Amino acid sequence: MIGMNFGAFLTLLILGLIAALVMHSIIRYRMLKGFDGFMAKWIAGWVGAWLGSPVLGHWWFQIQNIHIIPALVGAFVGAFAFPVLVKANAVALAPRAMAAATAPPTEILKKAS
Repeated sequence: MIGMNFGAFLTLLILGLIAALVMHSIIRYRMLKGFDGFMAKWIAGWVGAWLGSPVLGHWWFQIQNIHIIPALVGAFVGAFAFPVLVKANAVALAPRAMAAATAPPTEILKKAS
């Protein structure tokens, strides 16, 4: 899979696009509302599709040496898991950011010295 040809790359790109379109437009599971959130899901879907066949196995039919069903499942997992990880990271870091924002300036200076 590392040295893939252009046809395999395009197949993975299309599978990642399908997963990103479904997750962003139909299900509306978003981490960012604009085009950048869609592109992040597309990239995550491509990586998931790339890892789908090696992780989930080689079954059913293939196009350009890419097994479609495991790659599509991997694309959906990637397009779903990336926003979940970003949201979990934001929730985990939120208490620290809120505590620093609400602290009086004198306490911030005491902590710095």
